[in-house]
Amino acid sequence: MAILKIVEYPDPFLTLKAKPVEVIDDEILELIKDMADTMFDAPGVGLAAPQVRSDKRIIVYNPTARSSKNRDCENGETQEQDSSENESKNDYRAIINPEIIAASGSLISENEACLSVPDYSADVKRFSKVTVKGLNPEGKKIQFDADDIQAVILQHEIDHLNGVLYIDRISLLKRNIYKKRVTKKAKES
Repeated sequence: MAILKIVEYPDPFLTLKAKPVEVIDDEILELIKDMADTMFDAPGVGLAAPQVRSDKRIIVYNPTARSSKNRDCENGETQEQDSSENESKNDYRAIINPEIIAASGSLISENEACLSVPDYSADVKRFSKVTVKGLNPEGKKIQFDADDIQAVILQHEIDHLNGVLYIDRISLLKRNIYKKRVTKKAKES
């Protein structure tokens, strides 16, 4: 078990596009385990390899994570979910070379946050359903559908693989406010 250092905004590594994994070897499998340990230690519900300074297209996430609220953009309804089921300790899935191949619906991911963007959260418009394909750690092709918070987590982590942070999906005004706060904090340090 190794807890890896999480790269934080504004580190330029977070803006780089990750490279596909060509061979699943012991090094990749160890990275996956370390990423999962890091995600749960943080604590978080998802983690992409670039967040731990790896340029590989790998994500890990908690498949049992739940959200307290998400607003459906199409009809304005708020969906409540049972937060008592929020996190099953150490339950994770890894996807190698993940890709969203279909997406539909929309919702507002309320107070979306990121381990690489500390002390900030924002409402982000996301698809409510996605179909993802990739490889599992054994190298087998997988394809599955996810909805609601699981769809949000997958979109968020796959964005990381493409050099996109969730703050890139919010208004310029809100993004600039966060950037100013980070700059001020860096000057004070």
